[in-house]
Amino acid sequence: MTLLRTTFRTALPPTLPIAAGFLFFGGSYGLLMHAKGFPIVYPLAMGYVIFAGSMEFVTVNLLLSPFAPWAAFLLAIMVNARHLFYGLSMLDKFRGLGWKKPYLIFTMIDETFAIDSSVHIPTSVDRGWFMMFVSALCRSYWFGGIAVGWLAGGVLPFDTKGIEFVLAALFLSILLEQWDDDRNRKGAGRSRSHSAIVNFVDSAWPHVPALVGLLVPTTCLMLFGPDRFMIPAMVLMLVAFLILRTRLEDVDDEHGIQNGEEQ
Repeated sequence: MTLLRTTFRTALPPTLPIAAGFLFFGGSYGLLMHAKGFPIVYPLAMGYVIFAGSMEFVTVNLLLSPFAPWAAFLLAIMVNARHLFYGLSMLDKFRGLGWKKPYLIFTMIDETFAIDSSVHIPTSVDRGWFMMFVSALCRSYWFGGIAVGWLAGGVLPFDTKGIEFVLAALFLSILLEQWDDDRNRKGAGRSRSHSAIVNFVDSAWPHVPALVGLLVPTTCLMLFGPDRFMIPAMVLMLVAFLILRTRLEDVDDEHGIQNGEEQ
């Protein structure tokens, strides 16, 4: 018990910043589900079974649309495709954890991956239980946010119509953050040239991920309409990032070298 208590105290602090975000977005999700007329068991069940914030928001419209299992399956794969890539890097960390391994794989999200892959775990702490507590705490924050949001939806004195825009606001904030971060990497691509075209391409390269995330869905929306653009957009973005992967990694590496030299 002493070891578990020590492990829990070690796992708690890194998860506290996540609690603030999960309580807010989980609350928004619970509020949205209430506004759409779903009983509380629906968002809690989806939070337990799916446990992927973006997909849970998307599932709201899937539940209200005609039954299309293959479209839902492909959409889920595309929305969560990133898990396939960073999940592979965790195989060594999960090795030898026995019965804990399936749970850790099931509960792996961006936040648990960030903590498990970056936080130094003291030798006095059990590694498997540390990651178990991280996953359990993150799930509890999400469930708590969902419950609070759904319950608040029944007592709020104003109309919650349009609350589904919270997902678009989330993606917009991520895009703006990505754009601002890319601006700090400007010039990390090719060496400066006397050619204005080369210099323009060089300065634009750091913004490529944000531009792909903005232009591809917009184009698919115009081509396929609001009911069918999501899956083609996700497929095209995945293909685009796979094609540009080497070039984008080179930009990141050069930026890291520049930062090291400045320090």
